[in-house]
Amino acid sequence: MPIQIGDQAPPFKLYSTDKTEVALEDFKGQNVVLLFFPMAFTNVCTQELCSMRDNIGDYERLQAQILAISVDSPFTLKKFKEDQGFNFPLLSDFNKEVSATYGALYEEFVLGLRGVSKRSAFVIDKDGIVQYAEVLDSAGNLPNFEAINGTLSQLN
Repeated sequence: MPIQIGDQAPPFKLYSTDKTEVALEDFKGQNVVLLFFPMAFTNVCTQELCSMRDNIGDYERLQAQILAISVDSPFTLKKFKEDQGFNFPLLSDFNKEVSATYGALYEEFVLGLRGVSKRSAFVIDKDGIVQYAEVLDSAGNLPNFEAINGTLSQLN
């Protein structure tokens, strides 16, 4: 069953690009924008994460930490982060467990690739409750950033 508004956000621990473990509980007391994206270095994923990078000040004002997750390896994500200058953690869900838990995993993606994160956005409040949930079936679509920001505004 997909994650719904009002659910307790499932806990997770994943490795970041600097090979440190990052847990959702590390951000208790903060709002979190949790983004799942299909693949590093692809056009729409780059566009989405660059938008977050370029608007980081808005998210900081809304007291929100951005976390972006894909099934790419930490090594691939490190290169992606360096190339694009992302100013928030990229986390590797290489084993696909967190994507599956959040209902954000394609059974089959393009080119016969299986087990790729679906483009998804979740807003998790300071108490770990999901306040916004959007799982997109089309990887070509972007999350509704206005709705995400509106949700964050209401939490502050």
